Amino acid sequence: MTMLEIDALNVWFGHGRDRVDAVKAASFSVARGESFGLVGESGSGKSTILRAVAGLARNWSGRMAVDGAALTAKRPRSFYKTVQMVFQDPYASLHPRHSVDQVLGETLHLHGFADIDARVVKLLEDVGLGQKFRFRYPHQLSGGQRQRVAIARALAPEPDLLLLDEPTSALDVSVQAEILNLLVDLRRDRGLTYVMVSHDLSVVGHMCERLAVMKDGQIVEVMGVEALRRNAATHPYSRSLLEASL
Repeated sequence: MTMLEIDALNVWFGHGRDRVDAVKAASFSVARGESFGLVGESGSGKSTILRAVAGLARNWSGRMAVDGAALTAKRPRSFYKTVQMVFQDPYASLHPRHSVDQVLGETLHLHGFADIDARVVKLLEDVGLGQKFRFRYPHQLSGGQRQRVAIARALAPEPDLLLLDEPTSALDVSVQAEILNLLVDLRRDRGLTYVMVSHDLSVVGHMCERLAVMKDGQIVEVMGVEALRRNAATHPYSRSLLEASL
């Protein structure tokens, strides 16, 4: 069953002479339970696709559907119980004056959950932090710990689809593997579907079954991760990207 369908998606910013076309006629689909990667150079449109799906990019045309339901310009509240996003910078995405308890508790409250205390504790355990971090503030946490809180917040509504926008690129190399392994475990345990943006092909090779290669806002190739590992890309740009990563 298809979890996410993107068909002829265009996303742009500005109008008239100031218009910039960030994504041009992008099409791909992601099966339920699959992990799908978007790779390419900075400015290729990878993150813009995630933002369009999440409702953060307002100027778009084409078709987007989640779990068979077509997306419109305005997302209903129920959408955010199905789709959540984890951003690149865990410090910028957390309110500096809100404790971990407030971050998670308010999210649970907004989505109508009742047993908030027990759920906060469970979320912290699920992301490898535990109760001792519950009343700390972002400035009291390391980068990896902040990203774990951000992941816990995304998991709070019990979504089916997680949009991961370079979730480890702002972290120390020593911490990146821990967060990636956490994401692998969470996907397995919760039956999640991932769409992951990364500039690091080794990360995509570890996390995903398939990937789309983007250049100048366009998808130039969709391939399986086995083709990535064999360096068996067919498009010249994909081949040059693989060679550069090696």
